[in-house]
Amino acid sequence: MKDVLDNYIPAASIPDIFELIKTHNVHLKIVNERVTRHGDYRKLPGGGHQITVNANLNTYRFLITLVHEIAHLVAFENYGRHIKPHGKEWKRTFQLLMLPFLRPEIFPRDLLPLLALHFKNPKASSDTDSKLSLALKHYDPPNDKNYIFEIPYGGTFKLYNGKIFKRGKQRVKRFECLEVASGRIYLFNPNAEVELID
Repeated sequence: MKDVLDNYIPAASIPDIFELIKTHNVHLKIVNERVTRHGDYRKLPGGGHQITVNANLNTYRFLITLVHEIAHLVAFENYGRHIKPHGKEWKRTFQLLMLPFLRPEIFPRDLLPLLALHFKNPKASSDTDSKLSLALKHYDPPNDKNYIFEIPYGGTFKLYNGKIFKRGKQRVKRFECLEVASGRIYLFNPNAEVELID
């Protein structure tokens, strides 16, 4: 397992992550990219725990996602299954589990202040924290994608599934986008990655 982790998370984080995986009897599956999520947790019928994380994440996003999912497991074990998935118990657990990793041996110095700010009140997804999401993107391999907020008003873009949209106005935190084929309006997070059509 340590050899596998070596390909996905910063080297200095491996001993602590390995200990968390072992202590909580986690079956870690590294899977192909899922556009709707970076990872997930579920309790297995036999009492074990399965966590899946997308293989395409950069090492820092992978680590944050893995600890995020372990926090679900630990929060459910400590507080019971009736808690909200991203409620106060999970937030507190995520903060406590993440704290030992917030150091310069693991994260680059430019990410540490943004992570410290994010973990004052962690969100259900680091993608909803636009500053952190943008900073993490700098560590991704180059690609031809744009964020929704980078698409000009009225600009056209394509999703991974081939559907074509026109960017509309911004509502509080999300952008209204018109699906060209159906005429339906969808709301997009500003940090959703899409392909701009010229």
